[in-house]
Amino acid sequence: MNFYQQLQLSSIGSKQWIKSTNDLKEKRNRILIYNFKVYLVVAFCFAVVTLYSMIFGSQNSIVGVLVLLVLMILRQVDFGIDTKHSIAVIFMIFGILAAGPRLANTVSAGWTFLIHFVCIMAILILSCHNVIMSNQSTFILGYLLLYGYDVTGHDYTLRIYGLLAGAVICSLVFYKNHRNRRFRRGFLHLFKEFHLFSTRSNWYLRLSIGISTAMLIGELANMPRVMWIGIATMSVLLPFSKDMKYRVQRRGPFNILGCMIFLLLHMILPDSIFKWIGLIGGVGVGYSAGYAWQTVFNTFGALYIAESMFGLKTAIILRIVANVFGSLYAYGFDKIFRGVSTAVRNLMKDDTMVGNQV
Repeated sequence: MNFYQQLQLSSIGSKQWIKSTNDLKEKRNRILIYNFKVYLVVAFCFAVVTLYSMIFGSQNSIVGVLVLLVLMILRQVDFGIDTKHSIAVIFMIFGILAAGPRLANTVSAGWTFLIHFVCIMAILILSCHNVIMSNQSTFILGYLLLYGYDVTGHDYTLRIYGLLAGAVICSLVFYKNHRNRRFRRGFLHLFKEFHLFSTRSNWYLRLSIGISTAMLIGELANMPRVMWIGIATMSVLLPFSKDMKYRVQRRGPFNILGCMIFLLLHMILPDSIFKWIGLIGGVGVGYSAGYAWQTVFNTFGALYIAESMFGLKTAIILRIVANVFGSLYAYGFDKIFRGVSTAVRNLMKDDTMVGNQV
């Protein structure tokens, strides 16, 4: 495996590659490349977000984060349809990201729930032809972040420009990487293949309703940072029960651990270093191969921003409550939804059989 190929590996892949050799010199070289990759990615992320902040304003730095995440996904993942149709899908999704979060912030809780459901469902249908690839997670995360970091007036105009620029950049990268792939499926197949009781479509509904209802409860309880509830729910509400149980058991506890580490660092680090806590968290995520420690390090940047808005104590309490509630709610909702869905499916089968007999 050459240098470039090693840079393309995930954290899990890099660690497995390091363990696969017993030659000490080769192992050191692989470790050096792994470290280089982590800091290269963090530096690139920092540069992109900084550039977006300079061009579109500091209030829209989150758009830079979103575009960066989408780029990292679309370099390798396709939509399972004709490449030219996929370009249209990218622009459609960015259109949803531009309109949905802003509109949801202007209406009452009930209408907000409906907008969340429609937008998340549309993102799933457009982007998630293969649930194992999980490319929908990046777009839904972007939707929730844009909802949580809402802007108005001139900042919103700049946000639209930033998202449009992001759509163009992502489309160019996508076309470059996937232009030679051939698919028999086109745009309309994304909708033709939606069947209410198919495993994939049923999960679309479960995820869309699960996130939207969890956030609705947060809205009705007047809880700040409702997007944290949505992100926690999305993170654990996976298609497969085994994977979901694994994440539910870790989302809350490791968020609490992340908050405690953040608090400790807050006490011992000087302000000149602590202001870079978001970057420290990014480096930690780069070194983390598992969900648990990624959850810990993702806490740092979120808490740093929330602390400036709510104070340290309130920010930590909000973070813990949102993640514990979101993960436990997702688990309970999944059980109820699966039971109701199975009952409805069986009822419809019975009615069909009766009808055929008549």
